[in-house]
Amino acid sequence: MQNENYRHLASQIKAWAQELGFADACITRAELPAAAETTLAAWLAEGCHGEMDYMARHGSLRLRPAELVPGTLRVISLRMHYWPGEAAAADAVLADASRAYISRYALGRDYHKVLRNRLQKLAERISAADPAHQFRVFTDSAPLAEVALAAQAGQGWRGKHTLLLNKQQGSLFFLGEILTNLPLPEDDSEVAHCGRCTRCLDICPTGAIVAPYKVDARRCISYLTIELKGVIPEPLRSLIGNRVYGCDDCQLVCPWNRFAVPTAEADFAVRHGLDDVSLLQLFGWDEATFQQRMAGSPIYRIGYGKWLSNLAVGLGNAPYDAAIVAALRQRLDDGDERVRESVAWALRRQLQAGGQEQQ
Repeated sequence: MQNENYRHLASQIKAWAQELGFADACITRAELPAAAETTLAAWLAEGCHGEMDYMARHGSLRLRPAELVPGTLRVISLRMHYWPGEAAAADAVLADASRAYISRYALGRDYHKVLRNRLQKLAERISAADPAHQFRVFTDSAPLAEVALAAQAGQGWRGKHTLLLNKQQGSLFFLGEILTNLPLPEDDSEVAHCGRCTRCLDICPTGAIVAPYKVDARRCISYLTIELKGVIPEPLRSLIGNRVYGCDDCQLVCPWNRFAVPTAEADFAVRHGLDDVSLLQLFGWDEATFQQRMAGSPIYRIGYGKWLSNLAVGLGNAPYDAAIVAALRQRLDDGDERVRESVAWALRRQLQAGGQEQQ
C-alpha cells in the first residue's frame, strides 16, 4: 500500500471511529521520548505506585509498545466520553456527607468490555480494508502508557493532575488503543494549556497531587478505594469524606471541563440509582444484593468486603445518626478483617460526634 493510500486509510479510520461512538481517533509512533523512562523510573523509585506491583514489574515496557506487541509501528489512540448527563449533580452529592459519592465513570457498565468490543470492531474494519493489518487492542488492560501515547498522538495534553485534557472536550472520557503494524501517517501532538492554574493540586482532598504532573498513588482516593486491597490507612480516613469508590475532585474543578461532553453511550447511563444514594442504604446491602446489582459494573471488581470497608469509612465521616450507629454495630463482628477495622473506627467517630462513649 502506498503512502497516499495510508493517508486515505487514516482518514477512514477516524470516520469509522466516530461511527462506533468514539469521540476521536489519533495516530502516533510506537515509541515515547527517553525522558519518559527517566520520569517513570524516578516515580517508581519513590514508591509512588503503592501496592500496584505490576507498575514496577513491567517498568519501562509501558513506554515501548513495539516490545509489548512485536511488529507494532503505530498506536491508534481513541477516546470515548463517559460523563452521564442525567446523573445527580456531583457537587451536590459531595456536599452531603450522608450520601455516597461514586466516581462518575463507574455509575454505568464496566467500560473495559464496552471499549474493547468497539476497538475490536474498528480493528477488524481496518483489516477488511488492508488484509496486511495485524493488531492488538487495549483499554487499561496492559502495561501501556495510555495518557502519554494519547498526548503524543494529539488527543490532548497531560494535565497537572496527570490525566489527559482536551481543549474542546475536557477530560471526562476513557482511552483505548489499537497497536498496529501499518505505517499510518502520524498526527501532530497538542501543546499544554494548563498555564499557571493549580486548581487540581489545591482541591485534592488528600494532597495526592504532590507536584504538577506527579501523583503519589499512596494518597490518592481512587487508589485507596479501588486498587488498595487492604483497609484505608487511618490517617487518611477522615480526608476521604463520602467518596467510597474513586474521586473526581481534580476533574470537577478543572476549567477545561466546562466543555465536557455528556456520553451518548447507553451502557454508561446510571444504574441502580448510584448517582444519588445514601451511604446507609448501600451499607445495608447483603453480599447477594451487591453481586446482583454490581454485576457488569467496574465496582464489582473490588469485591463485597472492600466495598463495605469503604462505606464504613464514609459512615464514620457522616454526621451523627443513631441509625448509622446501629448499622455499624451490626457489622462489628464481620468475617472480613477490613470491614471490622473500618467499622470499629467509624463507630468511634459516630459516638464521639454524638457525645457518647463506646459501649
